[in-house]
Amino acid sequence: MRKGLQNLENAENNSYKIIAVDDEMGIVDSLSIFLKRTGYQFTGVTDPMEAVERVRNEHFDLMILDFIMTPYHGDQVVEEIRKFNKDLYILLLTGHKDLAPPLETIKRLDIQGYCEKSDKFDQLLLLIESGIKSIKQMNEIKNINNELKDTYEKLEKAYLESIETLRYTVEAKDIYTRGHSERVAEYSVLIGKKLGLSDDDLKLLHLGGLFHDIGKIGVPDSILQKDSKLTDDEYSQIKQHPNIGVHILSNASIFKDILPMVEHHHEKYDGTGYPSRLAGNDIPYLARITSIADSFDAMTSKRSYRDSLPMEKVISEFERCRGTQFDPELDDLFLDIIKNDFSSIQKIMQK
Repeated sequence: MRKGLQNLENAENNSYKIIAVDDEMGIVDSLSIFLKRTGYQFTGVTDPMEAVERVRNEHFDLMILDFIMTPYHGDQVVEEIRKFNKDLYILLLTGHKDLAPPLETIKRLDIQGYCEKSDKFDQLLLLIESGIKSIKQMNEIKNINNELKDTYEKLEKAYLESIETLRYTVEAKDIYTRGHSERVAEYSVLIGKKLGLSDDDLKLLHLGGLFHDIGKIGVPDSILQKDSKLTDDEYSQIKQHPNIGVHILSNASIFKDILPMVEHHHEKYDGTGYPSRLAGNDIPYLARITSIADSFDAMTSKRSYRDSLPMEKVISEFERCRGTQFDPELDDLFLDIIKNDFSSIQKIMQK
């Protein structure tokens, strides 16, 4: 039976085309053996400029790219590719973490991830599997957008259905987070109403809350469900979920206004958050609201590694993180809701 499942998985992998670029033929050969055994369609190239032309003239779903190559480094190759192809999912290989390109370059060129070279390919395979999940979801949304763009009504219907499907897919990965996105959406709207925001902003807060964690579809289940402390590499993969979420949703124009919330709900007011280390008012306003709602639900929900926190502890955490993790004005407003309008929060908590 296990062999049958493996054959089925390999058959599914065979629909995805991967191109690897490395100026060391030995690395290309090793990747060829490894990935073909896993079922992927594989193309190996040692000449960086040949790789650019192959991508220009053929369809590939994912690229594995060495950073230090001659005569062109990996970031130069990506620079050329991004001029005509914005969709290719790119994983960068480095000989050492210290040799990786700066974060600004990775973000600007939309490189989805990188890992160190190793004799074993376990870490790379995890990144590839995460990438393929993201590509699959992105393609599904593209298909919905292309097939139903003839009328707004059909697109709106498909959009609402896709929200539920994708949200349930993410939350089904971990029983402890079921209902999380819906509660974050409702807490966000509650804060927005207290602020007197417009109906359009309240709608965006609701949709942003529902979709804020959609990028976790690209994080391995073994990491999401781990009941002990994450390793640095595992935490690095978790931190990719805002970028993965944006990558998934950015191909459908109907999602464009919620992308700032999806991308920046883990930024911190003092600039120590991720993925962009934005600070203060540089963090999109609605994302600052989503951050508070997300953190509150995380604190008040049971997890595999701890029980829900008592409300006095939650209050002390929001007081402690005022102006560091959270916008101080929004923090004050939310603390006021907890202390003086707790019944409105309690209704959401019970869902």
